Amino acid sequence: MNKQVNLVRFADDFIITGNSKEVLEEEVKPLVIEFLQPRGLELSEEKTRITHIEEGLDFLGQHARKYNGKLLITPSKKNVKTFLADIRKVIKGNKQATAYWLIATLNPKIRGWANYHRHVAAKKTFVHVDTAIFKALWRWARRRHPKKGKQWVKDRYFGRFGDQNWRFYGMAKGKDGKTIPNWLCQASATPIRHHPKIKGDCNPYDLAWELYLEERLGVKMEKTMQGRRKLLYLWKEQGGICPVCS
Repeated sequence: MNKQVNLVRFADDFIITGNSKEVLEEEVKPLVIEFLQPRGLELSEEKTRITHIEEGLDFLGQHARKYNGKLLITPSKKNVKTFLADIRKVIKGNKQATAYWLIATLNPKIRGWANYHRHVAAKKTFVHVDTAIFKALWRWARRRHPKKGKQWVKDRYFGRFGDQNWRFYGMAKGKDGKTIPNWLCQASATPIRHHPKIKGDCNPYDLAWELYLEERLGVKMEKTMQGRRKLLYLWKEQGGICPVCS
């Protein structure tokens, strides 16, 4: 009988899947415990649990769950809560900082978090996060100027960026004396790029799959800055001419 046991591991975190709860409880879990004991390791009772995929599970900051037979992966609620707590801590801890400096501190955090989740169904979560950050920044701006009206605060810290009218920004003078604006980036501006699954029967050692793998690699390279630089370098080296067909 095929018990469909599979292992997914990253560092010391792992998921083991099987076709039934009994297989995981009676066969897989004892085997894992037996494997870890001679190595001085043991399963965390707090983190270890057996659950059905339709109930969902959290792994590496993301939540995987099947809805009516369709697998959907989203940023986990705990991950979002932790991220927003960190953002609010930075905002509250910089009450006297300039808007420009505050944005310079927040932008890498927002970009890094959004880029981590850009391969899953995260669009709605990104919008939720942007709204929560906006509210925190609005409170920050209002606290700085308690005697000023809402319109004054809006004009001072929130401007029009493209087709958006409430983007948080700050100004600073550059070395040449010119004023430089710094705009807060938005998680929702990060494009969602779903990872294309590789075909199950693909064999990298079979020449029949060579074209498929090359096309897959080309698409993957086009979507990253490093990959695009590599393609541009190759194009220049070859003078824009294919070395095979000229």
